[in-house]
Amino acid sequence: MSANDPRPPSQEEREPLPLSLLNDLLYCERRAALKTVEGYRSANAHTNRGDIVHEHADLSGFEVAKGVTLLRALPVWSHRLGLNGKCDIVERRPDGSLFPVEFKLGKRRTWKNDDAQLCAQALCLEEMFGFPVRHGAIFHADSKRRREVEFHDELRASTADAVRRLHELVRSSTVPQAEYCDACQECSLFDVCLPKATGANSRAIRLVRQLFET
Repeated sequence: MSANDPRPPSQEEREPLPLSLLNDLLYCERRAALKTVEGYRSANAHTNRGDIVHEHADLSGFEVAKGVTLLRALPVWSHRLGLNGKCDIVERRPDGSLFPVEFKLGKRRTWKNDDAQLCAQALCLEEMFGFPVRHGAIFHADSKRRREVEFHDELRASTADAVRRLHELVRSSTVPQAEYCDACQECSLFDVCLPKATGANSRAIRLVRQLFET
């Protein structure tokens, strides 16, 4: 496909994106763009703790416990969605069903970005193995508790919409303007993004507008 071709990319032409970027997109579209368009990567206390949480799950392999096969760091992909990545854990139950488990920091609570990332893993598994994956779980490290997630139609639709938005963001090669909020303080790209200085309501932006309006 040429650079001037207005057609959307086909499944074969579309570059697969890391499914973990769905979490970034739903957390903050600017964060996802800084990673994919600008290529920024950074770390802070939260990402360092996350690496520790994932340390065991990121070691590929399997084990069997009480009839359940635990597949660690299982590579997954979807040609239809243009995604690839790894599942922290996939449990293969005695009945043959698959149950993905994603490890996260924090206490047990619902985050739509975590649910979408887990659902995307399920969609990849369904395409790879050819049978439905109906449930999964988020393991919250701080509380050491699971939160089961049902992959119902509404979650599947919202996840597919997030995938579409992610591909559109990457194709556009644009970085959205910053919008400061409380969650910015915990972002590993805070010092790159500078949301207070570059946001639409920042003093610097207001002065620039006044300059060009006069």
